[in-house]
Amino acid sequence: MATRVKQKAAARKANADKRPHASAKYVRVSPRKVQIVIDLIRGKQVDDALAILMYTPKAAAPVVEKLLISAIANAENNLEMDRQSLFVAEVFAKKHTSHITIVLDQKK
Repeated sequence: MATRVKQKAAARKANADKRPHASAKYVRVSPRKVQIVIDLIRGKQVDDALAILMYTPKAAAPVVEKLLISAIANAENNLEMDRQSLFVAEVFAKKHTSHITIVLDQKK
């Protein structure tokens, strides 16, 4: 039985998403309000997204900006990706107290 557990764990690791990401949980802003901010940056280059967030006068903007900076740092330090080639591939907010997740990817 333990062999099957090890096989499942190995399969899960092999299929793991290799894209850089960052998440913030229990952010005290409603997902509906966060959605307004994250819709502005979805699909944008990371530098453009940071510029947009810096000048967005919404309560969720500083939280999303900090999270984006964290995702960029994860990409540069953990996966040795170039900052100039990164863009915001996925960003979403769930639950009552927002769980915000940002996933970056490289331009091909």
